[in-house]
Amino acid sequence: MSMASATSSSAAEGGARHGWRRWLPGGMRVRIAVSVTAMLVVLIVAQSLALVRLNEEMEEEFIDGTLDEQLHYSIEHSRRLGTLIGPQTPNMTLYRFAPGEALPPGLSPALAALAIGNHEDNSSGHELHVAVREADGQRYVLVYDESEHRARETAVVTTVVIGGLVLTALSFLLVYAIAARLTRGLETLAERVEGERDGTPFARPGLDAELLAVARALDRAEARQATVLARERDFNANLSHELRTPLAGIRSDAEMLLTDAALSAKARRRAERIIATTDRTTTLAHSLLLLAREARPQAVEPVNLGAAVRDAWARLHGAGAQVDALAIDIDPTAEVAADPGLLALVLQNLLENALRHGEGRALEVALEGRRLEVRDRGPGFGTEEPMRSFERFRRGGGKPGHGLGLALVQHICTACGWTVHAANRPGGGACLTIDFGAGAGSGSA
Repeated sequence: MSMASATSSSAAEGGARHGWRRWLPGGMRVRIAVSVTAMLVVLIVAQSLALVRLNEEMEEEFIDGTLDEQLHYSIEHSRRLGTLIGPQTPNMTLYRFAPGEALPPGLSPALAALAIGNHEDNSSGHELHVAVREADGQRYVLVYDESEHRARETAVVTTVVIGGLVLTALSFLLVYAIAARLTRGLETLAERVEGERDGTPFARPGLDAELLAVARALDRAEARQATVLARERDFNANLSHELRTPLAGIRSDAEMLLTDAALSAKARRRAERIIATTDRTTTLAHSLLLLAREARPQAVEPVNLGAAVRDAWARLHGAGAQVDALAIDIDPTAEVAADPGLLALVLQNLLENALRHGEGRALEVALEGRRLEVRDRGPGFGTEEPMRSFERFRRGGGKPGHGLGLALVQHICTACGWTVHAANRPGGGACLTIDFGAGAGSGSA
């Protein structure tokens, strides 16, 4: 029984990425919510400050008016009744004294010395409003302690601040929800761009005008890209065909020369070099063609991984090659769901690369879980970043080759949904790893 298919869960990964984007600080939803909420906060704060200022001015006018009325009432009734009539409000205290007399108990000299009029005093540690009048040779000092009023005002301000914070949070959530509704179409469009394409146009009936403009632009860009890719594929296919014909003729002529028994040893070596160079050029042309194409798996089927490795090794050394220089540690029942042709090309390039850089030492191929590792005992990747070995035309250590083998491996692995990795081994040498994902495992024969 073979394991599941090797196709990657790109759709699920794309959905997870979009989930992240919704909450990223730079996301459109968050920016819209923060911007609108900030504007609302500024308006709320400005209005609150204006209301507080207006309330303070009205309170000042109200207190001054109350003090004036209370003093007028107390003076008139004290004059008629012959005794001091004080206010009934607990926060107000009325003092009366004649100039030169001792001050009444509780009245400080600073308040007694105030000029005629209304004043504010904080010298006692309390906020006091003081109204001073003179009538019938007597000085009247009305003191209003507004500490209780300020405490109520502070409680009101605290309530307003808490309410403002709650309103800000609710505003952010509401605006975020509205922005989410407005931007959901963009996310859907982005998911369609990243997902597998089936030829369906991005532009659909019912889209908002702005989204429809973006979708139509994507359709036009996709059409232009498809045209360019088709033109490049046709060109590469024609070029490959045109190159193979003369290369095959050159190789055939060189082989014919080698059959001539009268050919000198020097000429024979030249004919062999011509054949080798022709083979390398043919391989280069084939690799460039594959790199230019979209190498998608054509027929995915269970492939015995150990047999595939041995076949690839045999092709490198000929049909009757011995595998003594290759140690294979793969479960005989291990299979991978893959396109056999693409898998064979990947294995052959990995083994060829390890053989070229292994300096004649034995190679190792092992399957650990879902990861296939190809190890050599050469110098490794040195001080350079190992993953740079997958760059096109990059040849490490001055070894022969066209520098496209590992680039082709990465190209095919990406198309098949596999992950390829390069690293230096702790004991020396290089290790190239292919993670087949859920498509590799052991099963019963």
